[in-house]
Amino acid sequence: MLRKFSIQTKHHSEMVDITSLVQDFITEEQVINGSAVVYSPHTTAGITINENADPDVKTDMLRRFDEVFPWVNEQDQHAEGNTAAHMKTSTVGTSEFIIVDNRELLLGTWQGIYFCEFDGPRERNFYVKINEKTD
Repeated sequence: MLRKFSIQTKHHSEMVDITSLVQDFITEEQVINGSAVVYSPHTTAGITINENADPDVKTDMLRRFDEVFPWVNEQDQHAEGNTAAHMKTSTVGTSEFIIVDNRELLLGTWQGIYFCEFDGPRERNFYVKINEKTD
């Protein structure tokens, strides 16, 4: 089972909580046990799992990414000028693997799945591939 999702990001850098979209897909497909891979096919946007209880975590993470990978660096040679976005995506990664147990994503109490935009706003896609355990 594979589904393509489209989202419109609103900011240059943001973390969009996509947990409910992934869980809804699991529910619609009636998956009881298995796994899900969430994948971003972009070089300037990634996928991560992190805290979703305190919104300050997202704010702090984006600020710290900007500190480590500033948007403007006179030594960057990439013609598009978005080397920082590529660095952030490589740091976050482009996919996450999540276990599905008893119809639910097996996430920690405070965890959520995020689409990480680093070069927006843009129309973006991500994919969810479900692998169902069969007995």
